[in-house]
Amino acid sequence: MLTSYSRTLSKSKTTSVRTLSVLANSNLNKQAGVPVSSRRHQVQQTRTLLGLVDAIDKRVYRWARGVMPAISKTEQIALGCGTIGFDRDIFGGSPSLQHLLDTYKPKLTEEEKSFLDNQVDHLCSLLNDHDVSMQKDFTKEAWDYMRDERFFGMKIPKEWGGLGFSTQAVSMILAKLATHCFDANATVAVPNSLGPGELLARYGTQDQKEYFLPRLADGTLIPCFGLTGPHSGSDATSLIGSDCIVEERDGQLGVKASFKKRYITLAPVAGVVGLGLNLSDPNGLLKGQGEEGFTVALLERDHPGLRMGSRHMPLNAAFMNGTVEGEDVWIPMDCILGGQERCGYGWHMFVECLAEGRGVSLPAGSVGAARGVATAVGAYSRIRKQFRVPIAEFGGIQEALANAGSDGVITIAGTDLMNAIVDNHEAPMVISSVMKQNCTERGRRIVEQGMDIAAGSAICRGNNNYMGNAYMSLPIAITVEGANIMTRSFQIIGQGLTRCHPHMLDLITSLQMPKSEENKAVAIFTSQFHKVVKHGLTNFFQSVGRGLGATVATKTRSKTAYKNGDKLLDYHEKQLLRLSANFALTADLCFSLGGRLKFEELLMGRLADALGAIFLGYATLHHYSRRRGIEGLEAVTEHAMLKLEAEAQDALHEASKNFPGPLGPVASTVMKMGCFPLGNMTRPYDKPNDTLTKEVSRLMTTPSELREMFQENVYMAPEGVTHQVSDLIRALPVCVEADKIASTLRREKRQPTEEEAAKIAQADALRDVLIQVDVFENLTTEESQEGYIRPALQGTEERLAALERKEFVKYG
Repeated sequence: MLTSYSRTLSKSKTTSVRTLSVLANSNLNKQAGVPVSSRRHQVQQTRTLLGLVDAIDKRVYRWARGVMPAISKTEQIALGCGTIGFDRDIFGGSPSLQHLLDTYKPKLTEEEKSFLDNQVDHLCSLLNDHDVSMQKDFTKEAWDYMRDERFFGMKIPKEWGGLGFSTQAVSMILAKLATHCFDANATVAVPNSLGPGELLARYGTQDQKEYFLPRLADGTLIPCFGLTGPHSGSDATSLIGSDCIVEERDGQLGVKASFKKRYITLAPVAGVVGLGLNLSDPNGLLKGQGEEGFTVALLERDHPGLRMGSRHMPLNAAFMNGTVEGEDVWIPMDCILGGQERCGYGWHMFVECLAEGRGVSLPAGSVGAARGVATAVGAYSRIRKQFRVPIAEFGGIQEALANAGSDGVITIAGTDLMNAIVDNHEAPMVISSVMKQNCTERGRRIVEQGMDIAAGSAICRGNNNYMGNAYMSLPIAITVEGANIMTRSFQIIGQGLTRCHPHMLDLITSLQMPKSEENKAVAIFTSQFHKVVKHGLTNFFQSVGRGLGATVATKTRSKTAYKNGDKLLDYHEKQLLRLSANFALTADLCFSLGGRLKFEELLMGRLADALGAIFLGYATLHHYSRRRGIEGLEAVTEHAMLKLEAEAQDALHEASKNFPGPLGPVASTVMKMGCFPLGNMTRPYDKPNDTLTKEVSRLMTTPSELREMFQENVYMAPEGVTHQVSDLIRALPVCVEADKIASTLRREKRQPTEEEAAKIAQADALRDVLIQVDVFENLTTEESQEGYIRPALQGTEERLAALERKEFVKYG
């Protein structure tokens, strides 16, 4: 589509130039006394040429309209929801780090800081992570404390009894809970994202607000949101099997609904559910007030016909998750969220609030995992010895730790930036999808690295295991609110190209206009397509120029240049600008696919990888700029940026090799020429070198300011309370000092002083305690019963009883 129309555009421009020449000559001839008949002939020629251009434009418009599939009403609503901002800058090819620094500044109020230091710490002290996972519930004391301290109403405005906290505060609270108990993280997250508390605060009627918001704020009613069904998972808004019909009963308007929801977090204990339904009005009873489509109803737990309480068991998680069902349930119109006028408005509500659930709550869990692994596993790798050497000195451990550390910084940086964007009253749908997919995937990788390092101590469950439950929880985050595979291979670029491209939304809108407005549509289409082509050409030449410059800068850069913070920022921002131009050019080339793009999920997945790496690269530089001065931050930022740049480069390279469609070979050639003009030579980015990897690992396994940065917002139990993560962190300085003493003694070939011997003995005692794993006499209730013999041992006794010789050596 792009290539064929470019040829038409070229002809159109040539024609326009000729037209201007004719008009200019006409003026000159008029002044020179050319006969009137000649001037009329020239005017007629001009009209003919302009008509020809108009005819060509119409023909191309009709062809484009024919190959572009109609956009559904749901898609039209989605395209109009949420906001665009920095994501549009990336699609434009020239984003600005300075703009991010000037616009987005994550911060907490004193009240929010106090809540983190006091109420959150106290809640953690009430929770034993292992007991929670075994009992599959919290104690009543913990539930009551969450209610009393308004953990479920953090986003509800203070005027309704909530805490009115910022997004940054909610994110940090969820992250801190995740460092101690992922089930607490999940339980607190849901009411503060898709509650439906926030939906009520934004869209509820006055009566609904007055009744529900105070009860949600103080925890009288625990909320849940019922959307997903057996036949609508990642496509949850299709609402298959969740139908309602407008009816009138006893003079009252309402809906009769049947629904079968599953995977609904907090449903087994919820006092109110926000229910997503597909509303139809076959008899026209709405009479123009409200419309058909996605509608949200508010039902209390005892609503007639509503069934809640049955539980799922997501892996080994303990947070409440279950079903919401009902058949032919009568729902008065007063129970529709926002009242009758909000019938059919559910998509707007859902999409605009989804940015917080996807972009904030889920990444917060990954931040908690990142901080926990960096601090606890980092300490463990220095405390744990094999072959009389701390395992932190082994190359494989160093590689895993450095990767966990740089992924951790990326996740923290992205989360801080996303929180600031939402607190700036934006609802960026594309960036929230990038954050959900990228941060949960990185969180999973971080925990896997931690599991590999902690090894046996991470798989033996019990109070000493600080990794197992996180390891089993992160895959759950991968699947919820749009499975990562779907989010990556369809949603991010599908939404991004239409929503964030500077010119594409108007162009697509013109293709959807009715035939009665064809002349207007053709004018819009022609204007926007000219801009698309100009945009593509600009990005092509920017890609070439920036690519050559980036290649020279990378090839001539010292491996220690990152130690100068100014040079680190300058170099990496230029690389991101180059990659942004590469990405924007590729996005323009995608329009050669027309409506077929939505089926090319392999291509969209690679472009989502590139977009995610670029956005998180800017977030990482944003984080570094705000936190400069921390010892070791340059090293881990460099490690992170090198990874992200290599990820973006590799994703774009794979896209260029596999560009699909009839015009794929042409698009592939243009992409390679623009993105990699000198072939492999202009693909300069590579993974971090071993020297940098060892340096990042060293910083994470010895007392350093970088470790202190990771330790921020990690739950620490009070001194004297046994808590494995806290004990590992506190033991690290002692063990490092003892190792230095032992090294000095070996080098000087002498015996330790009394003080040195005491320090070594203290470290040895700590090591002996901290490497232990839990052992249970009985794992099940059945095993604890008197006289119980395990089935395998019963069989052994039976077989030995049948033998003449029953033992190898007789005792007694």
